[in-house]
Amino acid sequence: MNKEIPDKRSAILKAAMELIAENGFHGAPTAMIAARAGVGTGTIYRYFADKDVLIREVHRELEERMNLILMVQDTAGRSLKERFNRFFIGMMRFLLDNPLEFKFLEQFYYSPYGVAMRRDKIFNQRSSEQRCDTVKHLFEQGVADGVIKDLPLAILFALFFGTLVSVARDHTLEFVELNEDLIRRTAEASWDAIKR
Repeated sequence: MNKEIPDKRSAILKAAMELIAENGFHGAPTAMIAARAGVGTGTIYRYFADKDVLIREVHRELEERMNLILMVQDTAGRSLKERFNRFFIGMMRFLLDNPLEFKFLEQFYYSPYGVAMRRDKIFNQRSSEQRCDTVKHLFEQGVADGVIKDLPLAILFALFFGTLVSVARDHTLEFVELNEDLIRRTAEASWDAIKR
């Protein structure tokens, strides 16, 4: 008999994130998520209409956590370069300090879920991802001010997030050992790729 879990919804979200990070979307059936969360399979459907809704909610909660990082880093009065570097370093630390969350996010962004979300964000069809909005506004301001290269947003996002994810993954795979200085220099190199 399972002991009562005080916050079943949180336990389900955590279990889903962990199992998807470990096994992929198809390797994390709802029965397995329920078992890891310590709840009955039917309990999942009290909180989430289906597995797709659950997956999107895991992503939304991780986005909220990352957005808090960006909000702390986005201080008025800083130059675009300073803001960019602070965003990059803050996000890199989050990915390195949260390896399961990083694995989940990698899988999410390269899945149909992530592709649809990115398409919506880049083409302004939805405005639900405040983290991307923060970076998007930085890019738009930089292009308007002539500080950032006038490239399509999709390319600017790829130069920012692609570098971030690739370097974090290489650290995780032990191809490179990141320290604070190397993270800072990587942020600078990423800035150099987009600045005019």
